[in-house]
This record gives sequence, structure tokens and C-alpha cells, in this order.
Amino acid sequence: MDIKTATAIRRLRLVSAPEAVSFLILLLCSVLKRTTDFNAVPVMGMVHGVLFILYVIFWADAWNRTKWNRKTAAFYFVLSVLPTGGFFAERKLRRETEDAVIAARARKEGTVSA
Repeated sequence: MDIKTATAIRRLRLVSAPEAVSFLILLLCSVLKRTTDFNAVPVMGMVHGVLFILYVIFWADAWNRTKWNRKTAAFYFVLSVLPTGGFFAERKLRRETEDAVIAARARKEGTVSA
């Protein structure tokens, strides 16, 4: 895995958890708006919107650099629209990156043929 691909995946990982948190907070704010006088939906909506747009941009970049198949790319996109999907995306991307690093080190040491 080259440095640009690793960076694209890292950016996607870094934005996925905050995007998931903002989604959950936005859902909570929506409930509070309807049950109390508290209305933070406009602010949280904008915060979540910005994080979602960043997620989609970083997802597209990661898809382009990693050459994921359509099923994998669709999986990561669907995770962005699920309330807790960002947490699963972050965990899976972390594992994928760690596996790639381990495989690259093994190839470099010559223990696994490429």
C-alpha cells in the first residue's frame, strides 16, 4: 500500500467516528426538539452535514485509490447513512490497514511471496 492510499484510508477513518457521533447527537436533538423547548437541530444539522460531506469526499478518494470493488465501496457508503455505521467503518478500515501493513512487511522480509 503506497502512502497516498494509506492517507486516503486514514482520512476516511478519522472522519467516520465523528460523523457517527454527530448523527446520533442529531437524532437526540430531533427528539428533544419535539419533546421540549430545546432546539439544537439547526446547529447539529449543519455540523453533521459538513461531516457527512467530508465522509463522502474521503470515501470517494479512498475508493479511487484502493480500487475497491463496487460491493466494498457500496458497503462503506451504506455505513455512512446508518446511525452507528461510522463506528463499524472505522473499525473495519483500521483492520484493513493493519493487515496491509503486516502483509507489506512480510513481503519486504521475504517471508511471503508476492
